[in-house]
Amino acid sequence: MTINAVLLAVVIMLGLSLARVHVVLSLLIGALAGGLIAGLGVTDTLNAFQEGIRNGAQIALSYALLGAFAVAIAHSGLPQSLAGAVIKRIDAGGTSGMIKYMLFAGLVTMSCFSQNLIPIHIAFIPLLVPPLLLAFNRMQIDRRLIACLITFGLVTTYMFIPYGFGDIYLNQIMLKNVGEAGIDISNISVTKAMAIPALGMFVGLLVAVFISYRKPRQYAQLAIDKDARDGVVENDSLSKTAAEAQTQSKMKILVALAAIVTAFVVQLYTDSLLLGSMFGFGVFMATGVVKWSEADTVFNDGIKLMAMIGFIMITAQGFAEVMKATGEIAPLIDGATNLFAGNKAIAALVMLSIGLVVTMGIGSSFSTIPIIAAIYVPLCISLGFSPLATVAIIGTAGALGDAGSPASDSTLGPTSGLNVDGQHDHIKDSVVPTFLHYNIPLLLFGWIAAMVL
Repeated sequence: MTINAVLLAVVIMLGLSLARVHVVLSLLIGALAGGLIAGLGVTDTLNAFQEGIRNGAQIALSYALLGAFAVAIAHSGLPQSLAGAVIKRIDAGGTSGMIKYMLFAGLVTMSCFSQNLIPIHIAFIPLLVPPLLLAFNRMQIDRRLIACLITFGLVTTYMFIPYGFGDIYLNQIMLKNVGEAGIDISNISVTKAMAIPALGMFVGLLVAVFISYRKPRQYAQLAIDKDARDGVVENDSLSKTAAEAQTQSKMKILVALAAIVTAFVVQLYTDSLLLGSMFGFGVFMATGVVKWSEADTVFNDGIKLMAMIGFIMITAQGFAEVMKATGEIAPLIDGATNLFAGNKAIAALVMLSIGLVVTMGIGSSFSTIPIIAAIYVPLCISLGFSPLATVAIIGTAGALGDAGSPASDSTLGPTSGLNVDGQHDHIKDSVVPTFLHYNIPLLLFGWIAAMVL
């Protein structure tokens, strides 16, 4: 196993990622190294890599259209209106505990919706959070708790609910790769497989809310940068001031809600996130909320918003295809099987831990699945894990490390909104709290799922 091409390729890729080499380059170099070590040669390695890239094209296109849909939603003024409504409710209700917990519930709900019902990913954070910072400060809310609230919604929903980004993660990536690796996925319920791991995330959230960050924490009421205070983000197409948000017509808000419902219904009945996003964007254009003269700009900005994760996922599919082409997955599985000596408990713990390390390195759960699925499925079969337990192991191993990775959108997103006044450190206040409250229970509950399913 120490000279296995697949193992060495993963180690090289992970080492480069941890050394802060760009993820796309790390995956490419790791794939080339694995192919050459296995004796494929440069030409055959590149051919296999290109074949994998073709397999990831649909996923990347889905992300591009999701980005356009996200920008169109922001263009309508809906996120700014939500922020304004929350602030008014806080002003009307004072600083009572009820208002505070309503605010917590609202943040978690918006985070969940951003992955499934209103699939705009982290685009809502710089729109919604900065206008609320002064309210957070007045209520002495620990911003580490806010980071945990947002990260919970960003991660738990895509790993548990198969809609929006959950459809990409659970169906288009995980089940697709598990099926290609040799398991019949026709009767597998991903929601049932991921229910226990999702419960672990919920336990971590409760610990953060009621134990770890329950005490008040004081922040200086610094003058927040005007752009941040008004809810303006770097992307011009997403830039809307709080004053402008208050003057948004009810018609635009209604159109945005209609577009969201349209996208959800189309995705539900066609099982295609790509078509759902396209129809949702079409509603904005047909009603004039996104003018024809602005359509190119909005669409291009949406592609930019999601371009990086799309490229990472395409490259990860190429990496996985090269690993398959080396022919050394089977020897790796045989060696691992002998190493575990048939002990399912130890094997499950090791597989989950490897998933944690890989995702921590590359910062993307979506990119981890293609890398580990080709290795884990045969290993799980040889050890006697059920198909449902295998899906739980792979789904949990991919999600492990998303919360708590310095390079993950799930930690970078909250920091972007909470640190506009310079009082929220990315590592100490976003990475460490989310790592402790989510990775530890997710590892434990994922292991339980592997044992009982």
